[in-house]
Amino acid sequence: MALGLETCELSLTMHWLDWTILLGTLGFIVGYGVWRTRRETSSESYLRGGSDERWWAVGLSVMATQASAITFLSTPGQGYLDGLGFVQFYFGLPLAMLVINRVFIPLYYKWKVYTAYEFIGKRFDARTRLLTAGLFLIQRGLAAGITIYAPSIILSKVLHWPLSWTCVFIGTLVILYTTTGGAKAVGVTHKQQMAVMFGGLFVAFGLVVWYLREHIGFVESLQLASALGKTDVIDTSFDPGNKYTLWSGLIGGFFLQLAYFGTDQSQVQRYLSGQNMQQAQRGLWMNALLKVPMQFFILLTGVLVFVFYLFHPSPVHWNSTNVEAMRSDDQTIRRSDDGNAEFRASSSTVDPPGRQNWLASTISVMHAQNATVIRQEAQQWVTLQRAGSEDAALRCLADLDRALKSDAMLRDDFRAEVKATLPAAEANDKDYIFITFIMDHMPIGIIGLLLAMIFSAGMSSTSAELSALATTSVVDVVKKERTDGEQVRATKWATVLFGLLALAFAALFSLFENLIQAVNIIGSLFYGTILGIFLVAFFLKRVGGKAVFIAALVAQAVILYIHFSEIQIAFLWYNLIAPAIVVVLALVLEALLGRRSSHA
Repeated sequence: MALGLETCELSLTMHWLDWTILLGTLGFIVGYGVWRTRRETSSESYLRGGSDERWWAVGLSVMATQASAITFLSTPGQGYLDGLGFVQFYFGLPLAMLVINRVFIPLYYKWKVYTAYEFIGKRFDARTRLLTAGLFLIQRGLAAGITIYAPSIILSKVLHWPLSWTCVFIGTLVILYTTTGGAKAVGVTHKQQMAVMFGGLFVAFGLVVWYLREHIGFVESLQLASALGKTDVIDTSFDPGNKYTLWSGLIGGFFLQLAYFGTDQSQVQRYLSGQNMQQAQRGLWMNALLKVPMQFFILLTGVLVFVFYLFHPSPVHWNSTNVEAMRSDDQTIRRSDDGNAEFRASSSTVDPPGRQNWLASTISVMHAQNATVIRQEAQQWVTLQRAGSEDAALRCLADLDRALKSDAMLRDDFRAEVKATLPAAEANDKDYIFITFIMDHMPIGIIGLLLAMIFSAGMSSTSAELSALATTSVVDVVKKERTDGEQVRATKWATVLFGLLALAFAALFSLFENLIQAVNIIGSLFYGTILGIFLVAFFLKRVGGKAVFIAALVAQAVILYIHFSEIQIAFLWYNLIAPAIVVVLALVLEALLGRRSSHA
């Protein structure tokens, strides 16, 4: 029995117009970055970006660095599955911008540093500077792997390339122009990339609303999504195991954003390119004003895609590659069963996968039947709502909710069959939701634009990360006396090296349930300790390097133990726990060390 998903297959053959828009956009951005920075030879320009950007350019560059391909791939999927609650993660961002503008930026500009960790070396010692830079290199190196892996998912589906080779293609593209112009190339390309991102985002949102008009109005879509729990923004519970609540966003999110924007060199490098301190501060205020609405808008797009699929068929599994593999395996077994009696008698070796594919086929049929129920109930709800039959609409809504829960169970069962039948395949399919919608339902030309949007986001964040990693390694880790030209050449080689490491790390990220969560988890594992070191540096003038160094090692060990043990604490709280340990323990150790030295 073949899998019954013919009506929901992803159309993987792109029109020539889509290819022209996609390749033309990417080619222009890469070519422009290489051309504009082909003569950049000074370390000031290559490592810091030239310090000549206006506030709006700083703001766009900061946003482009944070808005990776994951933002446009995984965040709509997050909205589709869990609704708008994820936006609480960003509630602490405006508060973090306030602290960074008042404390961090003035000190960075006063000390005229190339990296944030250079400041730590001047405040404490070389050992603490090396530890802080090392934690950043580990965290951001892993994150760079994700930003390459995310857009590679798309291209591998469109071109039928192996995912590993697709990662190599994307990584090479970014390494090319980042190595050519360094931080300056990152800055000059961010403006074009953000224009593509904003354009694609508004087009995608507008088309989803346009497609829904046949079945349901925009306001009615929000009402239906709200009735199904998709528009619940605020969760005031105090459960520490709940990842996204008002309190984890305001407190844990505040410390994470404070660490990211205040101590992560990929962001610090962006606002150090400002003409002066005031331009840098205005750029961060721009980010504070636009970031939360932007994330809300992307999540809302995902919620509307959820409403769209209430009225249209959806695949039982969003990763069409897995579906094709399951169908091929099933057909092979079925053809074998249609062969001669001698083969059937010896077919016990294929019975287990055959049985699993039979189950997957059954699940697919049940999903298709359930999808019909979902569509009927959704249409009935619209009819009753417009007729003012509130009681009947509520009963219909309850039936719809039961059908959706049944659908979720069927999807879980299918993923389990994928794991059992295809052990090497990536069973998690949540990051494929939005790209499936794009490829299945967007018109010719718009597909190319939206793919260009996702690739531009991936290139913008990856280029900033590689430039920051290379600068940190040359300035803070492998320190030596170099001429200006030697410094630039060393940083170029470091960019290539970290690009290759990011490609290696990209192989790890099929293990994560959701890419947007993977980024935030990796950040939370290390950012808290880094932030603790900076908080001591800024506010505890009497604490020395030895005390904060030991405190940081302890804090990092505690966070890693919590995460990999069975302790149920949501990862956002790591960003509060780690700096608290660093600050308190550093004060205690400084008092003990000071007392010991006085007795001696």
